[in-house]
Amino acid sequence: MRRFEAPARGRVSASRFAHPIYRDIVPFLDLLAGAEWPALEALNARLALPGKRLAVQDAALLADGLHYEQRIAEHGTIATRSRNWHDLFNALVWAVYPDVKVALNARQCHHIAGMGTRQRNRAQAALTQFDESGLIVRVRTPALLAAWDAHGWDALFVHGAARWAVGDISIAAVVGHALMEQALLPDRLLVGKCVVVQGDEDEAGIAAVAHAIAEGAVLNDPLELRPLPMGGIPGWHSPQDAAFRARVDYFRPLRAGRTYPAPLRLAQEQSTMGRLYPARQHR
Repeated sequence: MRRFEAPARGRVSASRFAHPIYRDIVPFLDLLAGAEWPALEALNARLALPGKRLAVQDAALLADGLHYEQRIAEHGTIATRSRNWHDLFNALVWAVYPDVKVALNARQCHHIAGMGTRQRNRAQAALTQFDESGLIVRVRTPALLAAWDAHGWDALFVHGAARWAVGDISIAAVVGHALMEQALLPDRLLVGKCVVVQGDEDEAGIAAVAHAIAEGAVLNDPLELRPLPMGGIPGWHSPQDAAFRARVDYFRPLRAGRTYPAPLRLAQEQSTMGRLYPARQHR
């Protein structure tokens, strides 16, 4: 597969960042739409990541011999390439969803401690896929989840279009910085790799997913991740006509024998916070 090449900064219109995929990073749109790349020092000052800092990924930094994830955990240093969309989006996700990123980093380091740096297990693959292409999706209508589980795309996106508008299903968080990078190209057809929460509140769902990752309750196998063809979400792609929805290379049918884990469920306590109750674990 050919490696994705992001467009040059000057070729990305500021209007592109009005796309819903960039909703979570609206406070930082000036860092994306400006004519010049933000300097790393300015980024560190602006983002003020708790206990973390961005550092130029150069030979001097890499001379410590640490794995990328170990360097973050042990020194709070996030190796960052200059003038690079992928790493800029990664930094912004750290700013918006630090608890999710800290949990992902901790689990990666847990597995590195057991596997070493030359081998990777399926849990590491799942963590990486979610880090790069992950969405947290909140669903409160069981029928929508059943349609999604069956790859019933018309039921999810066409007949269920109004459900997106009223919050019966919601993209609670865009975690995947690679998704944001690829979305710079308007015609790019994106597929999110999703962790699903059943409940009423996006914010509580995000906190629950961060907790579940930290506890090792999710992302132990790539097969846990539900694929979501994001071009089908109402308002996320143009056109969304019948010909587009007939593209089985994108809106793929369910593969024989493929199943997905039950969503994480939120139970509201009498106090204030929702607590996480995994319905079951994927095997």
